[in-house]
Amino acid sequence: MTSDRIFNFGAGPCTLPLPALQKAQRDLLCLPGSGMSVLEISHRSPAFDAIIDKAQDNLRSLLGVPAGYKILFLQGGATLQFSMVALNLLRAADKPADYVVTGVWGEKAVKEAQREGEVRVVWNGKAGSYSSVPQPAELAPDAQAAYLHYTSNETIQGVQFPQALQPRGATLVCDCSSDFLSRPLPVADHGLLYAGAQKNAGPAGVTIVIVREALLERAPQDLHTMLDYRIHAQNNSMYNTPPVFAIYLLQLVTDWLRNEIGGLQKMAELNTRKAGLLYAAIDASAGFYRGHARADSRSQMNVTFRMPSEQLERDFLAQAAARGLQSLEGHRSVGGVRASLYNAMPLAGAQALRDFMVEFCAQHAQ
Repeated sequence: MTSDRIFNFGAGPCTLPLPALQKAQRDLLCLPGSGMSVLEISHRSPAFDAIIDKAQDNLRSLLGVPAGYKILFLQGGATLQFSMVALNLLRAADKPADYVVTGVWGEKAVKEAQREGEVRVVWNGKAGSYSSVPQPAELAPDAQAAYLHYTSNETIQGVQFPQALQPRGATLVCDCSSDFLSRPLPVADHGLLYAGAQKNAGPAGVTIVIVREALLERAPQDLHTMLDYRIHAQNNSMYNTPPVFAIYLLQLVTDWLRNEIGGLQKMAELNTRKAGLLYAAIDASAGFYRGHARADSRSQMNVTFRMPSEQLERDFLAQAAARGLQSLEGHRSVGGVRASLYNAMPLAGAQALRDFMVEFCAQHAQ
């Protein structure tokens, strides 16, 4: 029942657009024209051909993906991409790859890449507890590097690049898992982008990779089949059975973004409004709420903050949950509070949380 739904601020899997869920519910038993459930159709069927083609078309339209790029639907999450990027673009290179590390996921990407070749960390925010992203003048990547990798949004620390990095000679690679489809993205500036779907694009189980075709031949010839981007590109992401239902839901979510939201610029404007409500409450609290991210690096997707004591945080989370404001716990590695405001979080949800924050502060601030 839609009336039973709470506001889900979980960091992923996260809330999905209600129209997409309702469409999936209506078609679950029998996908129109197929005579069977979308959970049952073959990935070799015309019905699935239509789904995957529409999903790709939606992504090309929303992101302005130019000719010369392949859109792949893979499995294994962004975590597998930490390895696949290095396997395909670094293993056979005769030069190091550069990495910008702004949080835990950047750390993990470096660790996996180091298994395949030399890695140079050109900026690391760890000394500052990952509370910021670098200013352009702080970066000095090597234009001859195998590639330059960055994470556009760090969900755990709640920091985000205000704009995508600009290419500086080296191939630009972006892990945009947690802000994918939340705002316009200059695909043509990047050689490769990847994103787990379970933040803004769909349910867990499918990972989107957008790769410049010219890069595909940089991979060594001895890669295991399922780790080779070329194989997936040659087979339209269907070398093996893809996650059919996850791709179907991704198609419905991107339909919603195109037809009901009106594109990524409109989505970005709404996301800015939602995040602005919570950051305004933090800034007006006279230090009761302590935001983790530096003001110029604040995430529009994941608003992270602490309070004067862990007991107050526990009380805040319990009372919020009782009001239907759920999954606000900070990541287990850092604690505190984290409100994830992905695309499908309605403005009403952000407003309800803001109102509760103001009330709780008034009751407990010294």
